[in-house]
Amino acid sequence: MKKTLIATLMIAALGSVAPVWADGITLALTGPYSGGSAPMGVSMRDGAKLAINEINANGGVDVGGKKQKITVIERDDEAKNERGALIAQELASMDGLTGVIGSANTGVVIAGDKYLQDKGIPKIITPAAGSAAMTQWRGKAPNGLSIFRFAAHDGIQTAMVVREAISRNYTKVALLCDSTNYGKSGHDDLLNQIKAQGGKLQVVTDDKFNIGDKDMSAQLLRAKAAGAQAVLVWGIGPELAAIANGKAKLGMKEPLIGGWTFSMSNYIDNAGKNGDGTLMPQTFIEEPVTPKADAFINSYRRNYDVKHIPSPVSAAQGYDAVLIFAAAIHQAGSTDPKKVVAALEDLQAPVPGVIATWNKPFSKWNPDDVNTHEAFTDAQTVMGMVKNGAVTFAHPEDKARLAKAAAGKKSK
Repeated sequence: MKKTLIATLMIAALGSVAPVWADGITLALTGPYSGGSAPMGVSMRDGAKLAINEINANGGVDVGGKKQKITVIERDDEAKNERGALIAQELASMDGLTGVIGSANTGVVIAGDKYLQDKGIPKIITPAAGSAAMTQWRGKAPNGLSIFRFAAHDGIQTAMVVREAISRNYTKVALLCDSTNYGKSGHDDLLNQIKAQGGKLQVVTDDKFNIGDKDMSAQLLRAKAAGAQAVLVWGIGPELAAIANGKAKLGMKEPLIGGWTFSMSNYIDNAGKNGDGTLMPQTFIEEPVTPKADAFINSYRRNYDVKHIPSPVSAAQGYDAVLIFAAAIHQAGSTDPKKVVAALEDLQAPVPGVIATWNKPFSKWNPDDVNTHEAFTDAQTVMGMVKNGAVTFAHPEDKARLAKAAAGKKSK
């Protein structure tokens, strides 16, 4: 009884009185808007709101011949699993909710998405969440899944990380992953990719770190003593900068190669020059690759009064996710969640975004193939590198490839 009462009060504190909209589109934007994961959550939210503001400025989305504007609900999950679950319960109880965009932490997704799935409310997970965000549904939801993901999944990223290490003729690597669900999932994906790519890399040390850790000396010294030529890292928070700074203090020159989160401001700013040379997969780099990307970058900087986007990947994915959602609503001719899910699974018209022109990014849910609800392929992902406090292209030829993807020539 006591636990039930506490849970009820917590939901009420989040604002559980269900709003009802007689007309219009209501999207919830959820994510970590405070705490260590905030750069990705805030950037995703603000990128999404740019797209929403542009749509509303043009009268809204054409829904069955009538323009409807988008109303936004924001919820800060603080990257906490329990809060993420409460927020999902709250949103699932609302009348008139069209869909949800967001989440950046695997544990939050696992804790909360089941409530949205139970009600059939469409959600596009972006900008992140590890493999388990979708593999949890493998073999399940035979009657359909309302959860989609809009990010370069860990299978794509870890394959790129391993290929990058091999292409640089490294043979010995250290693994260093955080202890969150995201870190554990990435750790397993890295090992699977090392095996899948012929075992050309030998893992000489396999360590982890916890959220809040500020000293990685012990793990790095083990890697150095074992002869690691590179450190493969999977983590999500500001602790990543402690790795770069610790490596510099120990005089280690071995590069860091890891997940896309190395591009966030809380790594680049806190690592400073020690972050230079870090390599990571990226779906969007803050450079004017195309006129649309240039306009997006300038609009974000101007509207939010920043010199650089805290997490360019997150912002661009939030922006494009809204465009895809809007396209699905238009195609469905309805804000009925079930009809929106069906439209997301079979988008008929290409959706020009800042990352790519999206041609049928999703397909009908197949419980035996979670990729049916994954939007990204290798075509929209490149290797980035930190240089002089910003992320640029590790391989210049990839800039042309992303430009082609944005033009619709190499998207899925």
